Amino acid sequence: MSETDFQQLKESVIANLRNNLPAHLRYHNYQHTLRVLGVAEFIAGKENISGRELMLIKVGALLHDIGFLNMSKNHEEEGCRIARELLAGYDITEAEQKRICGIIMATKIPQQAHNPSEEVLADADLEYLGTDDFEEIGEGLYQELRHANPALTRAEFNGIQIRFLEAHKYFTGYARQHLDPVKQQHLAALKQNHSSQSAE
Repeated sequence: MSETDFQQLKESVIANLRNNLPAHLRYHNYQHTLRVLGVAEFIAGKENISGRELMLIKVGALLHDIGFLNMSKNHEEEGCRIARELLAGYDITEAEQKRICGIIMATKIPQQAHNPSEEVLADADLEYLGTDDFEEIGEGLYQELRHANPALTRAEFNGIQIRFLEAHKYFTGYARQHLDPVKQQHLAALKQNHSSQSAE
């Protein structure tokens, strides 16, 4: 796939996500896909991944949440199916389609990555955990979860976040060095707030 082909695919996919994703998806929206795409390209550079493999990562990043157009549960598997349809007209081999599907599936929680490209996208998908945008993006996730469960309290959500951050591990050297320390600060702050809320 040439860079020109990728840009055409990107314009089409982002327009589709912007126009057709359910409005209640305050976290899994087209802005999230654009952020993950940019971060994946950045981390791939830090991990010395380039050329054709970088292109596969970019395609995987672009399509990793496209399954939300049809479903939320098992959206990664649906994303793989849609990816095969979308990529049929491009210069992407069968083996490369499988690699792209693996990259998409690496974002499924709990994350599992089996090669450096999958590690890059897994870390890019949850990069915000180790950034100053954690609270703002987390608020979008809270609102999205409340759509499915209106009774979800902020204290309960904070408990979910604590358990998630405790279980989560970054894969790439870049993320472990630069994102994990900030993530640990967020975890400590959440625990402090959660314990004070529980004591009230």
